[in-house]
Amino acid sequence: METTTTRRSAKYESSIWDDDFVQSLTSPHKVYEKELVEQAEKLKWLVQVMIDAAEHLSDKLDLIDTLQRLDLSNQFSDAVGRLLDDIFANYNNQDSNGFIVLQENLDLHITALQFRLLRQHGHHVPQEVFRSFMDEVGNFKESLGGDVKGMLSLYEASFLCVEGEAILDLAKDFATRHLKKKLEETRNAILVDEIRHALEVPLHWRVQKLEARWFIQVYETRPDANPILVRLAKLNYNMVQAKYQDEIKYLSRWYKETCLTEKLGFARHRLAEGFLWALGFSPDPEFAFSRRVLCKIAVLITVMDDIYDLYGTLDELQALTDTIQRWDINGLDKLPEYMQISFLALFNSANEMAYDVMKDQGLNIISHLRKLWAEMSESFNVEARWYHKRHFPSVDEYLNLGWISAPGPLVLLYAYLSVVHPIDDDKELAYLQQYPGIIFWPSMVLRLTNDLATASGEMEKGDAPSSMECYMRETGCSEEEARRHIKQLIEVALKKMNKEIVMEKGVRNNENNNYLTEVDHRFCKSAMNLARIALCVYQFGDGDGMGAPHGETKRNLISLVVDPIPTPADDDDATC
Repeated sequence: METTTTRRSAKYESSIWDDDFVQSLTSPHKVYEKELVEQAEKLKWLVQVMIDAAEHLSDKLDLIDTLQRLDLSNQFSDAVGRLLDDIFANYNNQDSNGFIVLQENLDLHITALQFRLLRQHGHHVPQEVFRSFMDEVGNFKESLGGDVKGMLSLYEASFLCVEGEAILDLAKDFATRHLKKKLEETRNAILVDEIRHALEVPLHWRVQKLEARWFIQVYETRPDANPILVRLAKLNYNMVQAKYQDEIKYLSRWYKETCLTEKLGFARHRLAEGFLWALGFSPDPEFAFSRRVLCKIAVLITVMDDIYDLYGTLDELQALTDTIQRWDINGLDKLPEYMQISFLALFNSANEMAYDVMKDQGLNIISHLRKLWAEMSESFNVEARWYHKRHFPSVDEYLNLGWISAPGPLVLLYAYLSVVHPIDDDKELAYLQQYPGIIFWPSMVLRLTNDLATASGEMEKGDAPSSMECYMRETGCSEEEARRHIKQLIEVALKKMNKEIVMEKGVRNNENNNYLTEVDHRFCKSAMNLARIALCVYQFGDGDGMGAPHGETKRNLISLVVDPIPTPADDDDATC
């Protein structure tokens, strides 16, 4: 008699983002692209004039901050970089220990803004610049609490901290307390919105494009808003959105051609969410290739995750893992049909990317991609055995595997291979494959934020253990206490990222030449962005789970890909 294999099913909802819906997306900014590009160039010239004309420190800082939040600073990266270098050089000196001491007698807002912008751009500014705002016993002066602008700036600056910076930890607690108090007291709707927005997620850890959408609409209501900046920011956002629409249309056609939705009915089919992850990673217009690659692997990772976590038997999973390790299509007959289709989709996608890189750069990266998929599949397989054998690892055992299965290293190395040109195969890529801090800490944030969002539901269903459940079993603590612990681990990981990526730019030691060099700045940005998109997707729950897609994820996708920012009829090129 034939035996029937009992398989689990999560009964995932279908996505509204089917191919018909995606192909129907349209944007007038695509139709009138040539005319809008000309308008944008005129506006950019006027903004450059503004940058060159800025004289006072406060004007320079506020302009740089506004450009960054409107998502325009990349278009003026050289000018902004020079401005910050000049600010750092002209408004500081060194004490006897060699520490930078910024100009004194500045108000709290300017001091905090200067600190944040300089640190964001890699300048080593010490936390001691805030001592002048502290009393004789080392606490921030309570009289500062009424300065809401100063509190917001201090709060945002505090998230540029690294481990051991007690002053910045105090600054965060102090500013948070006063902002929450102001939230209860004020009746100013605009101010309430700004404070609530900051307290949800600090600016330093927000997704660039989503922040731009929110800030454009806030900034244009301010009495001191510059209409040229508003017009350029809207044009930029809507023109880039039109490019995103073309990209997701291509990806939707690709996904439809794979037939994965038809053949693998048990799995989540989350193309739109995969594109959201790709946008979070590489939002800049010039990184279309990176978004295409990252979206494809996000989709394939989700399918593989459901095979290992939900559908496959232990014997089938071991066979699939062995096939991925060998990277051999000759052994496909040993796999059930659903696994054959999944492996071939993965195999073909990896080979396609390897072909593109070989064609463009003359570099064979297939061995690197094979290694990444092999590591991920092995980590998935170990977790599947834990589940089936009801083994609950220690927190350390879980996290030692979980930061790989998240799967941070795979997506980060794919990001490196898709944004860096030329790829430094012998030195930089070899260094990154040792998984230093620039790989490890963003991967850990991804793992922990995922666990924080999904643990409650997984415990109810009896799914594979998470870091939260492992910690609860190990310590006997409550779920609430476990959540606090995981949040503390995330905070530590974010501080580590600040030190290793922002302040040191992923610095590595080149032993052959005995000097320090920086990992490619484009990849450093992608590494930071992994934490940002993870915090975004998992902020209000499981952004990749049962929903199709759910609440906040759906709103973010609509904002980024579907709906342009409204432009008043009289907001035409007369501004120019």
